[in-house]
Amino acid sequence: QVQLVESGGGLVQAGGSLRLSCAASGRTFSSYNMGWFRQAPGKEREFVATIKWSGGSTNYADSVKGRFTISRDNAKNTVYLQMNSLKPEDTAVYYCAADRSQWRIVVTTRQTDFGSWGQGTQVTVSS
Repeated sequence: QVQLVESGGGLVQAGGSLRLSCAASGRTFSSYNMGWFRQAPGKEREFVATIKWSGGSTNYADSVKGRFTISRDNAKNTVYLQMNSLKPEDTAVYYCAADRSQWRIVVTTRQTDFGSWGQGTQVTVSS
């Protein structure tokens, strides 16, 4: 399994930006699709964005499309989530996750397809 550690969360005003990072251990990071998910207080965890192992394909939730960008640097074993134009409704704990399977061709958005999870990082957007 891949070990994941998120960082970069914090408190920001509405309209501001944050960049989350997720550092992965292991030499096989570049073979896994990666994803970001979030859980707001009192709500279920939801999909935010996913990226193919090659970096060549991405998916976004409609609620973040055009504001968030997922990217990865396989040389650094790191996946990023650039979040711009933040809104109070983006407030949540953000989790990084790695696909259960290596070299998956289709980049899914299902949480059940992701088998390794980080501990989460809190993002709070004030109005």
